[in-house]
Amino acid sequence: MPSSLKRVILGTPLATAAEKHERLGKVAGLAVFASDALSSVAYGTEEILLVLVAAGTGAALGYSQPIMVGIAILVAVVAASYWQTIHAYPSGGGAYIVAKDNLGDLPGLVAGAALLIDYVLTVAVSIAAGVAAVTSAVPALYPIRVEIGFLCVVGVTVANLRGVRESGRIFTIPTYWFIGSLYLLIIAGLFRVATGTAEPLPTEEIKATQELTLFLLLRAFSSGCVTLTGTEAVSNGIPAFRPPESRNAAMTLAWMALILGSSSLGMAYLAHVYQVLPREAETVVSVLARTIFGKNLLYYNLQAATALILFLAANTSYQDFPRLSSILARDGFMPRQMANRGDKLVFSNGILILAALSILLLVMFQGSTHALIPLYAVGVFLSFTLSQTGMVRHWMKEAHPAPHHIALNGLGAVATGIVTIVIAVSKFTLGAWVVVVLIPLIVVGLLRIERHYKEVAKRLSLAGAGRPRIGKNPVVVLVAGIHKGVIEALEYAKSISPNVTALTVDLDPTKTARLRLQWAEWAPDVPLVVLESPYRSILQPLLEYIDRMERQGEGRYLTVILPEFVCSHWWEHFLHNQTALLIKAALLFKPGKVTVSVPYHLGE
Repeated sequence: MPSSLKRVILGTPLATAAEKHERLGKVAGLAVFASDALSSVAYGTEEILLVLVAAGTGAALGYSQPIMVGIAILVAVVAASYWQTIHAYPSGGGAYIVAKDNLGDLPGLVAGAALLIDYVLTVAVSIAAGVAAVTSAVPALYPIRVEIGFLCVVGVTVANLRGVRESGRIFTIPTYWFIGSLYLLIIAGLFRVATGTAEPLPTEEIKATQELTLFLLLRAFSSGCVTLTGTEAVSNGIPAFRPPESRNAAMTLAWMALILGSSSLGMAYLAHVYQVLPREAETVVSVLARTIFGKNLLYYNLQAATALILFLAANTSYQDFPRLSSILARDGFMPRQMANRGDKLVFSNGILILAALSILLLVMFQGSTHALIPLYAVGVFLSFTLSQTGMVRHWMKEAHPAPHHIALNGLGAVATGIVTIVIAVSKFTLGAWVVVVLIPLIVVGLLRIERHYKEVAKRLSLAGAGRPRIGKNPVVVLVAGIHKGVIEALEYAKSISPNVTALTVDLDPTKTARLRLQWAEWAPDVPLVVLESPYRSILQPLLEYIDRMERQGEGRYLTVILPEFVCSHWWEHFLHNQTALLIKAALLFKPGKVTVSVPYHLGE
């Protein structure tokens, strides 16, 4: 029943060979990887106004537009810098990879930790902002905003678990619907300005609670910089594009930057002309749409499109958080389960963990966008800075470094570095300190995981191990590789049987080929049977093989030996696949099947 329900929700599994058909074109790629950046247009101007309004109405209306111009310039600089990164790292040029490759493990891990935090915040902020758009149009829903946010996270999670190509289909129409509706608002607003029919809203003079200082302007700028979150997503997801991957990813990045910059400037200009100020129960986009369109079908169309794109903006994180987690797991810095692909060729474990953390944030902050925003953008700008600094080092290591490459990435590094400091300082007491503290804690945790895996590899090393001895009783030994634990399991098997067979399931052709070579050296007298598994399942091919042996009448009892290593600390078990438990459970109800665990204790 659980399996059937899973098939209904997620669809039929995909074979490993189908991965090349799951790639995205530029149109779908913009919807999948740019939805986060594009959706920030819905609240970027509002966040600037929320800070400036503390200095009074004049400050809010007078300085919001120049600040957005500065942010648009920053968008262009960052996009141009990542254009170079995409071509320099065609297999995926995320901040972690670039920083680790050029600056070392520690800067790479800092960039990775910053991005992991930012991806979780992206989901929480996007969903909260989407709910705010809904409650602006339907105020009666405001009291249940957290419950609505929870359901939206579940919906986006399920869509992503269904696969990259299918999620691309789901998100394409809403993304372009939002872009079209937003430009319709901007064009209509500019038309009314040009024809002299624009009517600014009557605004009460708001009493200033703070002086208009440079620090306040910097705070407003840092709040508006949420507009840039998500601009690195395309460079992280290059392998998801169809060939030529770099070219398609670069064109998608250019489209995103052009739409993001122009629409953000348009919204800031309209807010200035129509004298729109932030309100507690209504977003700036809603006020502008109601003023320009009137409360009619066009207004509700924009609100619906805005809410939907904000909900789906979380999809950018659903693409990049699992992918980054899998890369960290591949390098030994995260649990290895994070590198496993699910039935639909996506990193399901990363998707589920991201959903759980995002729901936790929504509940903790009661679905408030403004409460979450101060935590936002610190991590992403820190990763921007490390990535661009890494690219400068990358070009300098070239045999013939191009000065214009170094200059462009250097400009990006300096600009984003300054913004990082501005955001960290101006928002520190408002909540940014949480991110500043979390990043080193996460880095320490990642390093501790890597140390554990190195200790395990050292203790499982074949150095000093002896070959297994021959015994009497028949058994089947299940292996995924060959190490000291496997050697001891084979020695035990040979002590009870002269008829020993080793079984392995081919999940990775490269690892399987390496296993064959090592097997010929360490256990040449034990036949190694390799079972094919096109759907990456371990249990199914194993059970089918055991059933065939039973039909061939090879004995009343079949003993299955499972080599297992026992970690020193209880929590370390969570860092390893618990495949043995699944196999034991599957064979428990099969008559005539005996499972034996041969533990190898790693010790202190």
